[in-house]
Amino acid sequence: MKKQIVFALILAIGGSVALVQGQNAINGGGAAAKMAPGGIGSTVADFKLKDANGKSQTLSSVKGSKGTVLIWVSAQCPMVRAYNERIVQLAADFQSQGINVVGINSNSTESADEIKAHASAVHYSFPVLIDKGNKIADMLGAERTPETILLDANNVIVYRGRIDNSASPAMVKTSELRDAVGDVLAGRAVAKPETTAVGCTIKKAA
Repeated sequence: MKKQIVFALILAIGGSVALVQGQNAINGGGAAAKMAPGGIGSTVADFKLKDANGKSQTLSSVKGSKGTVLIWVSAQCPMVRAYNERIVQLAADFQSQGINVVGINSNSTESADEIKAHASAVHYSFPVLIDKGNKIADMLGAERTPETILLDANNVIVYRGRIDNSASPAMVKTSELRDAVGDVLAGRAVAKPETTAVGCTIKKAA
């Protein structure tokens, strides 16, 4: 009788394990799926790109001591033009607190000269990296401009999405990126770690 009970328990446990494993497979691997590249909680590996001046830069060379904001920008996108003044102000405000802003241009339709001219014209005080072949955009799942990803001091993604809720400064009611940076600086978990980015689709290489 005891042997029968033990055997039944073994079958039950085995069935439960199989069920969990099957569910994890359906969900894309459970915890591993949540840690996919570009996802909240994943760590961004160091990478190297040339900036608008043709100088090679690594993430480790441009990151801030307390965190880094990656902003996908464009020389042609109307939505980026609407945000340029705010981006410049955010960069100045964040840098004074140890958070560096880094621009990334992943558009295959924009030349290096155009990217450099745009950065100069709108007075970007931060480096703009040229993501030729959109490798970094693909690695981090960036799709639009201006889309943002906030990294903490250890390059862990703690926020991704929009800068705020409106392209019109007069209509801004929520500033999710600024709030996320405030949470990081205060040592808190980001209250709203993900929002939907809006803007122009990144013109990726075929």
